Amino acid sequence: MSCQRCGAQTPDVAYFCQVCGLDLRSGDTSRRKSFAVKPDEPVASFNLISTIMPRGAGQRPQTYRIALGIGIVVALVAAIFGALPVAILVAAFTIPIVYIVYLYDVNLWEDEPVLVTVAAFLLTGVLALAFTIGWTRFRPAVAEPPVFGGGTATGPGLSGFLLAVIAVPIIAQVLTQLGPVYLASRPKFDDLMDGLTFGVISGVAYSTFDTLVRHSAALFGGLGSNEDPATWVALIFLEGLVKPLIMGTAAGIAAAEFSGLGRGYDGFTLRYARGFAEAVLANIAYAAGAYLFSYLSGSKGVILTLLWGVIILGALILRVRNVLHTGLMEAALEAAARSDAAIGAAGELQFCAVCEMPLVAGAAFCNACGTAVRIGPRSHVEPAAVGSAPPSATAGPPPGQSSGPAPAMLAPGAPEPHPSSQPTPPKPGRGNRTGTDQEGQE
Repeated sequence: MSCQRCGAQTPDVAYFCQVCGLDLRSGDTSRRKSFAVKPDEPVASFNLISTIMPRGAGQRPQTYRIALGIGIVVALVAAIFGALPVAILVAAFTIPIVYIVYLYDVNLWEDEPVLVTVAAFLLTGVLALAFTIGWTRFRPAVAEPPVFGGGTATGPGLSGFLLAVIAVPIIAQVLTQLGPVYLASRPKFDDLMDGLTFGVISGVAYSTFDTLVRHSAALFGGLGSNEDPATWVALIFLEGLVKPLIMGTAAGIAAAEFSGLGRGYDGFTLRYARGFAEAVLANIAYAAGAYLFSYLSGSKGVILTLLWGVIILGALILRVRNVLHTGLMEAALEAAARSDAAIGAAGELQFCAVCEMPLVAGAAFCNACGTAVRIGPRSHVEPAAVGSAPPSATAGPPPGQSSGPAPAMLAPGAPEPHPSSQPTPPKPGRGNRTGTDQEGQE
């Protein structure tokens, strides 16, 4: 049986193509009903573990769920009984500790785990600590209301809103990208999942130290609190689970787009700019809700902020899963395209002018969208090849079959069919459907 997408020969009993991952049974070319990381989950799912810990999702997902649950429960119990320093510390460090254990558990960077962990977590943590201390201590008095009922405030002001809701989230997102961008630019760590992991670590690190600074009064105030238990229970969920995951997934989206696909990293492309903008908007949306709701009295502000954060986190999880799924499918298809002997691992791929998916050698039509490849702009080497031999232009091969270097997307050895006609689908076999990807479908 041949794969409908890449042309690979698959066993008759196969459910998925071993080359491009296509769902052979349903014919779903985008495979939205089966997540590339964990096929028993759909892409549109709110499953947290397989989203932020993709490498361990298939082996021990329950272990990480239990670890996260234990950390949150310990923090909640401590908050209920008034041990606020313990509750804040446990809530702030639960996700970072579980995530670092996950990195060691899956042996992600076996030769440099300490260096990578320090660069991705502690570097961002130190920057976040210095920045948060600076802007909270030297801001104007109206820049931010007290932390959820910890004092009095007359109401939100323009200067406070611009600082806490606009400036701080933008600068915070820049800080969370410094470590991931540096690490993802190194040859050992330029994979898309590496970029996603670096971003999650960096975002969680920023959230951890931001929480320690913002709640330093309760952290160093000893046991007991004037706040009702409901406020601190909601606050533990917010600061220990929702906020770090919002900042982690947002930073992960941007860092994954920086890493990109294939050999090397993509760098500061339009896709990275879009991912960075999405991360900034998510952080601004969360900061706006936290800023405005914090003026409400009692536990209402914390609860509303928690609900608002859950909504934003749900949207970010769906976005991360789509980025990860699309990236894995693209990487498989690009590898399939490079498996052609005419291109090889170091060769330059040709891409469809419409959907931007890679074309295999000899393709006359794009395997993904069916567009005739000749509608795209001419290769810059083609005019030079034609102009280099003008005397033989009339007696030479037909157009598109010149003796000069032919683009990889021209059909070899088939001068009779005209490319603008509507032929039957290309024959299966070598050079037919071995190189599409999903970038244009995202």
